[in-house]
Amino acid sequence: MTATTIMVQGTTSDAGKSTLVAALCRIFRREGVRVVPFKPQNMALNSAVTVDGGEIGRAQALQAQAAGLEPVVDMNPVLLKPTTDIGAQVIIHGKARHQMNAVQYHEYKTLAMTAVLESYHRLQQQYELIVVEGAGSPAEINLRDRDIANMGFAEAVDCPVILIADIDRGGVFAHLVGTLALLSESEQARVRGFVINRFRGDIKLLQSGLDWLEQHTGKPVLGVLPYLHGLHIDGEDGINPVDVEKSAQKIVVVVPVLPRISNHTDFDPLRLHPQVEFHYVRAGEKLPPADLIILPGSKNTLADLHWLREQGWAAQIQRHVRFGGKLLGICGGLQMLGQQLLDPHGIEGTQRSAEGLGWLEMTTELQPHKQLHRRSGRLLLLQEKGVSQGAVQCEGYEIHAGISTGPALQSPLIRFDNGDTDGALSDCGQIAGTYLHGVLDHPDALQAVLAWSGLAQAEKLDYRALREQQIDRLADATAQHLDLAAIRKILAAQ
Repeated sequence: MTATTIMVQGTTSDAGKSTLVAALCRIFRREGVRVVPFKPQNMALNSAVTVDGGEIGRAQALQAQAAGLEPVVDMNPVLLKPTTDIGAQVIIHGKARHQMNAVQYHEYKTLAMTAVLESYHRLQQQYELIVVEGAGSPAEINLRDRDIANMGFAEAVDCPVILIADIDRGGVFAHLVGTLALLSESEQARVRGFVINRFRGDIKLLQSGLDWLEQHTGKPVLGVLPYLHGLHIDGEDGINPVDVEKSAQKIVVVVPVLPRISNHTDFDPLRLHPQVEFHYVRAGEKLPPADLIILPGSKNTLADLHWLREQGWAAQIQRHVRFGGKLLGICGGLQMLGQQLLDPHGIEGTQRSAEGLGWLEMTTELQPHKQLHRRSGRLLLLQEKGVSQGAVQCEGYEIHAGISTGPALQSPLIRFDNGDTDGALSDCGQIAGTYLHGVLDHPDALQAVLAWSGLAQAEKLDYRALREQQIDRLADATAQHLDLAAIRKILAAQ
């Protein structure tokens, strides 16, 4: 027996494809269905490490959690990680294979489709239902030739499509009707219905528009999903705002937004913590006074370091440390804290070397093969500072091409369960760095970092439990407002 398949495509990026797929995975899992998420091609700088040692989009890892599964590379066989405005690293089946510009990748899509179908067919043999997420919009007519992400995939595997649009953007009927009009006849027939996302207000005011849409297109509206205030689930790529009530006792945390910032989901536990006043600082802005500055990961560390200096942030960070502030680097941010960065193989671009910020005595050299590991261990931050008894538990994942060496690493920040060490903690105790993404997800590690930053009585926030609650909330609202009977009929007709 092979799985049935349904695909969610959107009229635009950020229309709600990722969240609808996650919701459907949780809904069908609750019903005892063996369901799995799948995204043929993803373009994102937020990624996760799978149990089979590969790299996939962060959104697919979240969808796997919604389905009650550990993430595997077959859930996202093609991942594109932009390194410049016209080029990206091409990851196939979890491993970095190529560095290509847009034209080169367009020619490569035929081979990429082979990888996509291999993964899809493997999942077909293991599960009852595959919920597929498209990418961008199927109406991007300049990309339709050799398409593997939207209708090109749907046609190849002969699956039905749900088209979702975000009413909060405005122009929702134009989005849906215009997208449908730009599809071929066979693709139009493949669209089984519409979902309108993020609606707020009285549904009665929308009903005349829904009636017109169904009459004009001959296709049903399968649901109008509400705007869920305060919903927070892992972002696929863009940095989305969060709304959390903050307590009086708090610290200030600042993260500079680099042009190629990666895995900004590292900071979601901080953004959601009631005692943290969190600020992303963007181009042209000054770094505000803070207790903790965190340098994030980057897909192009050398170029982003140069850009950081152009913003004047290096001098502002120096002032921050001089006046007693804490400084933490994660992955690419750790590499920036060292004395030198080397890229002899041109992994990230034409720049072969750069002087680091010089806070840690170490050098990083980029290598052709990425380090992809899921890790667990003990965070030594408070132990080294003598603030508490012993180290605290931490977990996370490594995704980096750089290998760092130098005396600074003799004072590690983390000791893994297998005895390996990671990162560094400066002799002064003010500066720390780690390669471990997701290190703040564990409540003990988060609490330790906040205490190190000056928050004497940090509340515990279990981000993993919070994520699970948010998935359930999303699924509950979707089940209430989506015509699941009609969805089941679409599936049964295959």
